[in-house]
Amino acid sequence: MTSTVAEPLTAADRCDRCGAQAYLRVTLNSGGELLFCAHHARAHSAKLNQVALHIQDETDKLA
Repeated sequence: MTSTVAEPLTAADRCDRCGAQAYLRVTLNSGGELLFCAHHARAHSAKLNQVALHIQDETDKLA
């Protein structure tokens, strides 16, 4: 997994799991993309690290 800087996530970007504001963009090795809120990113971090090509983490916006 590598961190990259893409377009910043906005309030319009929603978690694919629950619909909350997304703070993580995961680009998959298969070419797909998933968005996660901080809660679901933490809950699924082990699996995401296995399948991610890039992870854009903007959870620092929560501080």
